[in-house]
Amino acid sequence: MIARYVGMGLLAAAALGCDPAEERREAEASAPRAESGRSRIVFLGTSLTAGLGLDPDQAFPALIQQKLDSAGLPYLAVNAGVSGETSAGARRRADWLFQQPVAVLVVETGANDGLRGQNVDSLRANIQAIVDRARRQSPPPRIVLLGMQAIPNYGLAYARQFRQVYPELADKNELSLVPFLLQGVVGVDSLNQADMIHPTAAGQRRMAETVWEVLRPIVEESV
Repeated sequence: MIARYVGMGLLAAAALGCDPAEERREAEASAPRAESGRSRIVFLGTSLTAGLGLDPDQAFPALIQQKLDSAGLPYLAVNAGVSGETSAGARRRADWLFQQPVAVLVVETGANDGLRGQNVDSLRANIQAIVDRARRQSPPPRIVLLGMQAIPNYGLAYARQFRQVYPELADKNELSLVPFLLQGVVGVDSLNQADMIHPTAAGQRRMAETVWEVLRPIVEESV
């Protein structure tokens, strides 16, 4: 069920989210902004991060901001999600994201790579390049990697190799890892929009809880 849902979702996400003009508008809208007195947590991602089909305040980065504020933690959550983006696109945006200091980088990428059956080694290399670019910042940010799963259309071996990229990179680079961003959301009617592609507001809340479980000790430790 998980693999079937992810395949459907990524297929439609690619169809709905790849218009270059739309991507530019989303990138401009989510451009990193500085705010005095608050360190930035930048969420680099796809439509799952952007909150496609919802108000920006319903996307999980905005919900993380609410949790930060409630806990009195001085961070600004920046939603840098762009619909339809592959890991190669995320890699190209890395320099732009670090125009201003980043305290924590949350990386959600690869879903559209899996849809298109792109080479797993390329996915791994793109994520590694993002990590390497982040660590050239001084001081380097803490990094949280959000795991994703591939569709089964390209065979079980491909799906297994794809899934292993995330824990392998997390282990190699000593990154904090969320094993699967859509855990508990995939295939649940009430947590997905009518297209059964993008999470509803309730689904985004579930995703926020999943990410917050890993992110919270990082930001609390850094204060």
